[in-house]
Order: sequence, then structure tokens, then C-alpha cells
Amino acid sequence: MAAELSVEEQLSLIKKNTEEIVSEEALVALLKAKKKPVVYCGYEPSGPMHLGHFVTITKLMDLEKAGFHVKILLADVHAILNRKGSEQDIEREVENWRKTVKAIGIHAEMVLGSDFQFKREYQLDVMRLAQHSTIQRGLRSMQEIARDIDNATISQLWYPLMQVADIKHLAVDVALGGLEQRKVHMIGKDMSSVLGYDFVALHTPLITSLKGPGQKMSKSIPGSGIAVTDSDEEIKKTLKGAYCPEKIAADNPILQIARLIIFPRFASFEITRPEKFGGNLSFKTYESLEGDYVAGKIHPLDLKSAVGVYLEKIVKPIRDNWKTA
Repeated sequence: MAAELSVEEQLSLIKKNTEEIVSEEALVALLKAKKKPVVYCGYEPSGPMHLGHFVTITKLMDLEKAGFHVKILLADVHAILNRKGSEQDIEREVENWRKTVKAIGIHAEMVLGSDFQFKREYQLDVMRLAQHSTIQRGLRSMQEIARDIDNATISQLWYPLMQVADIKHLAVDVALGGLEQRKVHMIGKDMSSVLGYDFVALHTPLITSLKGPGQKMSKSIPGSGIAVTDSDEEIKKTLKGAYCPEKIAADNPILQIARLIIFPRFASFEITRPEKFGGNLSFKTYESLEGDYVAGKIHPLDLKSAVGVYLEKIVKPIRDNWKTA
């Protein structure tokens, strides 16, 4: 399929639900010059995959369809540096993540950070980056990534420099991440001459915490997110208590889940409700769903219920396969 796509078709697929490309001109040049470019996204294996991760996972699927070779970095060393658990905890989660990615069905090359990040040339590159980076820029780059940034450790300042070095040593053309990764990627772009390597940065939107605006979705905060290991009952309970203001689309995590996770996977979005409340509804595009919601034609509880049905369809086979993988 990918070989049949024109550059324009590839670009359209890549730009879908993408917040920013740095830069689009460089991406177009890459698509014209390379038959099978390489994209990567890194994940800290510090807990089960949750819906926040599904945004970039979905985009990796788009990039695979667009002809890219996909690499997923299981960033075990980063997780330890970011104080996400002991070596034993992280090692256990690495295996869980391998099972989850396999169960999702994405055809990705999975790379473990500790398999290459202790090599001499890698560490020399990190040191070169450290010589050209200020402490303040390191802190700013970790504001949306680090645990307890107000009491940041030196290890957490080492983290973004390693993330930049990863791009070179994984030999990738495109670095994918949510918008919280932007400041880290910009370190790499600004220091491409220091590193001797350049790349395209691709950023996806973030899903608001299910508890409401001002927070990033996190499964470590009760009620904030939904993990692939959650049962159908847990998904329903979490959605029932989720933030979903009536007639409001901005910062509405339920609509964000519909746009970024559900619509890319299903041809239509169905809302089932009794005739006395208007009867069933069917939407072919996210824009039409949002329009009806903002117009007050859809009650938040009906939207939550429908989103729950589709999330269960997405999560159940992953959860079932994860248990037996």
C-alpha cells in the first residue's frame, strides 16, 4: 500500500491529527529523497500503556501506512533517570510493553535503551551536548516530562540530552512525540551542528486529563486516564466521572479521545439512545460530531457512553492478547 502513495498522499496522512511539523519543507524533501524513511517514538516503560500514549501510537500507524519504517524505543534508562521506579520495576514493565505493542499489531522494530545508551560514542555525544546546554534550558525542556520538577535531580537534566542523542544513534529521519516533547526536540534541532545530525520533528496534540484542564493525562492519578489493562467496568466508571462540559469542545477530553483515537480506527461513530431523547445518531467525520455536540444536540452522558463502547472495542483485544502474549 505504502509504495502506491504519492508524496502528496503521504503528506496528507502524516499531517492528519498532527499539531506541528518542524519543518514541513524538510519532510517533503525527505519523502522525495528516501523510499522508506525511519520514524521513532520513545516511551518510558514505567506503567501500562494508556490513552495518552495512543495518540502517538495511532500516528505511528499512519506513518507506517505512509511507508515509514517504525522504531519504538523502550526507554528503560530514561525511566530510571526520571525517577519512575527501580531497575527491577522498569525491567518488568519493559516486558509488559513488548506484549502490548505486539497485541496492538503495529509492525515496529522495538529497541531497548540500555542496549545502546552505554556505548562510548553515545555518551561522548551526550557530553558534547551538555557542554553547549544551559541548566535553565534543560529544566525548561523537562517541565512537562519530569516527575517532581520543582525538586529536579541532575539525572533529570541528563535525560533530554540523552533523548537528543537517541535520535542520532537510532539513525532516524523523523522524531515523533506529543507537544510535551517539543522543547527537547528543539534542543536537538538547535544543536544539530554539535551533534552532527539533523531530523524532522513531528508533534501530536495532548489529551487533557479526564479530571479536567490544566493536567496531562496520567494513569498514576486516579480518574485521570484509562490504561489498556483496565476492565470494561473500570473504563465505564472512569468515563462516567470524566470532565465533559456540555456544549464545550475546547479542552474536552472525551471529544479529544473521539478525534484522536476513535475516528482514525472506525469508519463511523454511532451514538445509541432512546427515541424519546432523539434516537440514534451516526457520524462519518469528527467535525460533524463536534458540531452537533457544541449545538447541544448530544448530551455529555450519551457522548461518554458511546466513547466507552468504542474504547472497549479497542482495548479488549489488546488486553486479552496482552494476557496471553
